[in-house]
Amino acid sequence: MPERAIGIFDSGVGGLTVLKELLKVLPGEQLYYLGDTARVPYGTKSPGTVLRYAQEAAEFLVQQRVKMLVVACNTASAVAVDALEQRFSLPVVGVIEPGARKAAAVTKNRRVGVVGTEGTIRSGAYSRAIRAVDPNIEVFAAPCPLFVPLAEEGWADHEVAYLTAREYLAPLIERDIDTLVLGCTHYPLLKKTLHQILGPQVQLIDSAAETAHLVAGLLGERNALRSSEVFSPRYFVTDESTRFKRVGGAFVGAELHDVTQVDLEPERETKDSALC
Repeated sequence: MPERAIGIFDSGVGGLTVLKELLKVLPGEQLYYLGDTARVPYGTKSPGTVLRYAQEAAEFLVQQRVKMLVVACNTASAVAVDALEQRFSLPVVGVIEPGARKAAAVTKNRRVGVVGTEGTIRSGAYSRAIRAVDPNIEVFAAPCPLFVPLAEEGWADHEVAYLTAREYLAPLIERDIDTLVLGCTHYPLLKKTLHQILGPQVQLIDSAAETAHLVAGLLGERNALRSSEVFSPRYFVTDESTRFKRVGGAFVGAELHDVTQVDLEPERETKDSALC
């Protein structure tokens, strides 16, 4: 088991921020990353559709004989983690609980903001997770859908990003939050812009970093850590890889190699073709 890879999946490139943090804390681990680029984004899909996509992504990684599944997508984490835990006999880690626990631990005035995709905010998953730790914490959530394209276009520090963030964050600032959870794996790229608007008095919680620390802790508890040579991650995508390599390289901070295109639903596509 320790020699197997860690499987990570997301709807596209955002989950690479989780992979980047895992590379920092677990440099001896082999990482398999699956970006469902043919069906991105998940944040605007129905819960049922997201659950199906997540199950198909997880099934692919399990077939690669991974030792753990990391759901590096907030939307999928909100609706699919419990179902994946029931379906597969290996550890499943989402990105919501680690970020929620950290936010509950560091807030001083018990007023926490959460920003994320429409799907993540609509699910209320962060609010429930934070209040499960401390029911006295007030949680104020705001969807920020434009943050994703801004991050992917490399405009995280652009004036457009600043103006957009100021509009999105205004209601949260009015609520006097002292902690803000970045409830989308794209959002860590906008930290500099968010700090400029919120000021030093508001702590930013990076769910990607908290998830990486949780994964390391769980593997350590299970004696499943790999301590051999450093590996380069393997990447799988469900659509043509050119854009994934370009945008993903900026997320990871290095050129992406070993990218393979795969099909998560060949049987369904064959049936659909027969109906045409």
